[in-house]
Amino acid sequence: MTASRLLSATYWRASCVRFREPVNEFAECVPLLLNTHDGVQVRGLHWTPRANPRPKVAVIAAHPRVDFSQHYAFPALLRAGYACVGANLRSINNDLNCVHEQLLIDVAAYVNWLRDECGVEKVVWLGNSGGGALGCFYQQRAKAQPSERLRRTPAWRPVPLADISMPPFDGMIISAAHLGQGLVLSQTIDPSVTDEHNPMLTDRSLDMFDPANGFQPPPQWTKYDPDFVIRYRQKQLERVARIDALAHSLIAERGRGEDLCNWPGFENAPPHLQRAAVQQATFAPVMATYRTMANLNYVDNSIDPSERDYGSLLSDRPDIMNFQLFGFGRLQTPDAWLSTWSGLSSNAGIPKTAPSVTEPVAVVHAGRDLDAYPQHTKVIMDSLGSADKTLFEFPRRLHYFEPEGDEPQNAGAAEQLAKLLPWLQARWPL
Repeated sequence: MTASRLLSATYWRASCVRFREPVNEFAECVPLLLNTHDGVQVRGLHWTPRANPRPKVAVIAAHPRVDFSQHYAFPALLRAGYACVGANLRSINNDLNCVHEQLLIDVAAYVNWLRDECGVEKVVWLGNSGGGALGCFYQQRAKAQPSERLRRTPAWRPVPLADISMPPFDGMIISAAHLGQGLVLSQTIDPSVTDEHNPMLTDRSLDMFDPANGFQPPPQWTKYDPDFVIRYRQKQLERVARIDALAHSLIAERGRGEDLCNWPGFENAPPHLQRAAVQQATFAPVMATYRTMANLNYVDNSIDPSERDYGSLLSDRPDIMNFQLFGFGRLQTPDAWLSTWSGLSSNAGIPKTAPSVTEPVAVVHAGRDLDAYPQHTKVIMDSLGSADKTLFEFPRRLHYFEPEGDEPQNAGAAEQLAKLLPWLQARWPL
């Protein structure tokens, strides 16, 4: 098969999170432009029911990089009388410099605005996909005493969480969520890459797409040997650790420049040395992480079995997608890698943060999800500290509850909200 035909055989699955029905007849929308504590402007949309323009309960949805300003769950929530905020964050559509500790400052700006400007009394977080880990991270930090909050990112950069108002959520909905972007990448990164600077160099004994390791032609399911799975997972973590070390070395180089600029008498140094030190201190390197679409689960359904189709959320040909531009964590600064995409260094993994979540939580599992699997949902349920946690399972639904076949556009959302609304109304009636 020619390269052009191979590329044409690949497609990227639509991640449809927008409204699937008109809302103008029963909802009002106001654009938001908020200034965060550290001087960043974030934009979102505030939706209110026409019949109840100042509701006391609001649902806020956000994701580290996906636009949730018109989340598919909002129409049913608005009909029921709840306010909704689609809270886009500073890394919307581009997580090149996505530092999760900074995203918490953005979330806090929205929650404070709802309480202070709108008179909202109860705020419920809607954490869909990567928004689940983000919301748990926020809740953990918000409930900590300011003096006990994180003061630095994993890259050791200061972050002012101790200085800001961080009202906790009153409850959470965690929908089709994974365990955190770093923990996802730890399972999707290709461990057969032997050189980060020459990503085509491959250890064939670790290549999941090599027939010698059991790979079958797509879309035929593969069944890997258990020993290969164990070795593969361990080598994935070893590659993450190598990239962590690379990130730390780049950050240390910047730090040496900063130290030079802070030396007593620096202003009297020769101009060419001053320029070199300033350049070193302000240089912002970008890391390219290739081949990050290599999760064994994409092609072996016996690992964490479910009713999912072959492939990933982004493509039904992960063997090709793994070498293309799009994919998880492809480009990032060293700071963003350590904070967001490193499963070893990130603070935003649900196993770390969910024990602090003791408020009511609804967990939604989509049975045919292509990147969030049953084991993810089990870990979420087991990790949550709440005594009031409810699991809602939808065996035939996809990640964003997209309609299939001849279904009405809002069929998946309607099925989900038919269960979620009674749960919400029982705890926070209007």
